[in-house]
Amino acid sequence: MTISLPTILDLLGQYAWPFIRIGALLMVMPVIGGSFAPARVRLLLAITVTAVVAPTLGPMPAVDMLSLTGAITVARELLIGVVMGFAVQLVFDAIALGGQVIAMSMGLGFAVFVDRQRGVNIPVLGQLFMMLGMLLFLMQDGHLAMIRLLADSFYLLPVGESGLSRDAIAEALKWTGQVFVVAMKIALPAVTALLIVNLSFGVMSRAAPTLNLFAVGFPVAMLCGFVVIFLNMGNLTENVSLFLDVVYGLLPRLLET
Repeated sequence: MTISLPTILDLLGQYAWPFIRIGALLMVMPVIGGSFAPARVRLLLAITVTAVVAPTLGPMPAVDMLSLTGAITVARELLIGVVMGFAVQLVFDAIALGGQVIAMSMGLGFAVFVDRQRGVNIPVLGQLFMMLGMLLFLMQDGHLAMIRLLADSFYLLPVGESGLSRDAIAEALKWTGQVFVVAMKIALPAVTALLIVNLSFGVMSRAAPTLNLFAVGFPVAMLCGFVVIFLNMGNLTENVSLFLDVVYGLLPRLLET
């Protein structure tokens, strides 16, 4: 049996083109895309997903990857994967931002922790909220939903076509504004309660000027903050689930636009 070079190149292309989009998404998506997931693990996972998805797809375009057309196609596939992962990652950025806002209101802004997802320091409360969001993401099979959306993306926007349109990119950029919306919905109950506590101590300081607010107000504000956070966990779960469902509906629209 003789195997020609064009046959080998076609077989490689059948797996190489899907691998680019799949690998780009896995490098930026939540949980898997963090620095705590070794690069070898992400690479192995990308190869595994490609080996499962690629045989179900139609013929890949006969484009030489070393040509100008091939380079443009590679850039389009990378952009598609990155945008899909980035859209989901924004939900977790919003969760971390909401936690940071609450931490600042409680006086815990000085307590920072290294965020292994991004490699920067963020308040501990923001890190706690983001880890809770990741647990909710995994508990609701969000990683499986992302793999399903990734497989469907090859049918909604096949390899070799025009790529993401300007309208799709504009819609993705507009979605970034939802970071502040989600963060405020998460932080608003706790911030409102802490504002009432601070206003109460302000009134007390006027009635009793000798009262040491730093000795009394700081522990009370922190204690009230923890109580509100505990009572607010249902709100956190509801908002995370809601916006994950929104982003799951957003991704197919981006690919169809």
